[in-house]
Parts: sequence; structure tokens; C-alpha cells
Amino acid sequence: MQTAADIMTTNVISVNPETEILRAVQLLLENRINGLPVIDDQGRLVGIVCQSDLIVQQKRVRVPSLFTLLDGYISLSSARHFEREVEKIAASQVRQAMTPNPASIAPETPVEEVATLMVEKNYHTLPVVSDGRLVGIVGKEDMLRTIMQEK
Repeated sequence: MQTAADIMTTNVISVNPETEILRAVQLLLENRINGLPVIDDQGRLVGIVCQSDLIVQQKRVRVPSLFTLLDGYISLSSARHFEREVEKIAASQVRQAMTPNPASIAPETPVEEVATLMVEKNYHTLPVVSDGRLVGIVGKEDMLRTIMQEK
């Protein structure tokens, strides 16, 4: 049975939380990848920044809907969600746009479980972590290569 360690990319392109957004976009485009793990100075995974996290900068801000009740305003959406959306749109550094504490897998995770996560959770990129450190990454292309190996 194949595991994440068998198919993962070990030469991982990553960024740190202080990386500028334009540099992250450049890395994604130049390397034709969907996501960049965000690691701290000790090599620990602290987030992931994906194409969709950066595309949001082109999005129009939707002001939360409000209704009045007894001369007071009540928001129909979460104020924290609105704040997070505005923060991502205005981000200048990766830490402002990344998804913190992303889903990750261990090197011994079976390929079938990796595929299930990708399909059910719509993940395009899964960091591989061992002893708290980033050791690889599995993307959809890595998964597609397993199909070629089986034939």
C-alpha cells in the first residue's frame, strides 16, 4: 500500500508569514502550483496560502446585511467573517492572507486516505508533517501520477 511518503514532493517551495503577497503570487505562477506551505523560522507549518486566498484580493467587499429591531442594528452575518474577508483583500503579507493551522498529513498516511481528504474537503494541496516539521507536500498532480504508476 502506497503512502504519502511514496508520492510526496520533498523539494517543497514554501514561504514564511512575512513574505510579501506579490512574491507568493510570483512563486505560485512560476512553479505552476496551487499552494504554498507557510513555515516559521523553526520549520513548523503555521499556515498555507493558496491561489484562492490570493484571488480574493480582486473580490468586491460585501457589506454585512443588517436589520433593525427595537432601534438597534443586528447583523445577519458574522462580524469576524467580514473582518477576515477585508483583511485578506487588503493583505500585503502572507500571514494576512493565509489559512492558519491547515489540514496536514503524516508521511505514513495511506494514499487512499489522502485522496479521500482531497475529494471530500476539496483540498488541492496537503502538507506532509513529521515531528511538527514540514517534510513534503502532496498535490493533485502527485495523486494523478499514482494512476499512471498503476497502469
